[in-house]
Amino acid sequence: MTTFREPAVRPAQISYATRPAPGVVNEDYVTAGPGWAVVLDGATAPAGVDSGCLHDVAWLVHRLAAALSARLAAGSPGPLADVLAAAIKEVCAAHADTCDLANPDSPSSTVAMVRWGEGHVECLVLADSPVVVGHADGAVTVVDDDRVMRLPGGLPYTLELVRSQRNRPGGFWVASTSRAAAYEAVTATFPEEDVAAVAVLTDGVTRLVERYGFTWPDLLGELRRSGPDHVIDLVRQAERAAPASRGKPHDDATALVIAYGAADGA
Repeated sequence: MTTFREPAVRPAQISYATRPAPGVVNEDYVTAGPGWAVVLDGATAPAGVDSGCLHDVAWLVHRLAAALSARLAAGSPGPLADVLAAAIKEVCAAHADTCDLANPDSPSSTVAMVRWGEGHVECLVLADSPVVVGHADGAVTVVDDDRVMRLPGGLPYTLELVRSQRNRPGGFWVASTSRAAAYEAVTATFPEEDVAAVAVLTDGVTRLVERYGFTWPDLLGELRRSGPDHVIDLVRQAERAAPASRGKPHDDATALVIAYGAADGA
């Protein structure tokens, strides 16, 4: 019989915002509760690619978020990778009878999870939605999974290359139709007393660091002082002022921040 825990949770303020790229459906998703938070970023399907699935990316993202939230809210025991694997299995079962789950282009999503309580903060990152941890001494640790940026041949990638490397050893891993992906996620655990703030972000927000000159401490400080909605405003302002030479000019943007105590700009 499965047992569930009710962890002793250190009080924290959680705030978040999510916003689609102009003119499209938001394929990001954010959800949180006492002691946990989840951010997902669905992979936009390339034009003309047959995913083998009757459902769009938003369908997958919403159902994966629901499956993760139910388990985390119930205090599901075990590592976060087990929680993710069970959620992927549940979502697969929901469309196995109607869709080709063996198709390598099946809808997929990044996953970033944080769970805190009982004296520690646990992080899980699958693909490019990082977790940024601000420590009590002002230092910042970025828990990230950059494998999608290190594929053979360098950017820009062809569709064929991405297809051949997705959810494969030596390639990159995302939440889609394979429970094994959960156990390839990057994980980290920190003493809770050492954590002042945690940010969970999609790459629509991390472009402030990757393209527009922010540092990770800058970004975390803005989130703590002015909040996630303000930070997404900064993203849109930067995109308009200096359009990217490659990649999407805009992207869905989601930011969540968990803050312990008063913001001090760290």
